Amino acid sequence: MFRYLLPLSLVAPPLAASSPIAEVVCAPKAQMERRLTGQMGITRQAMGLRGPEEVMELWTGEDGDWTLVVTYASGSACIVAMGEAWQGVIPRDPA
Repeated sequence: MFRYLLPLSLVAPPLAASSPIAEVVCAPKAQMERRLTGQMGITRQAMGLRGPEEVMELWTGEDGDWTLVVTYASGSACIVAMGEAWQGVIPRDPA
């Protein structure tokens, strides 16, 4: 089976990569939130300070897709990572 893949890969044109991050990397915070909730259908699940002027936000979808966004004090927000198969962990009571 693999012997047929090599010749095919030499003559087949490369496929264009399709990614939701290709269209938007940074945007004003309100615009980024509209895109994440409206177009991508994801919601913010967690957030925390990364420094005195940066907030990290984790956005997830019901299908397991996740997006990591940094929001800056200047008002802009940037997607810094995206992935799939997100699994939330429920904290366990140590008692």
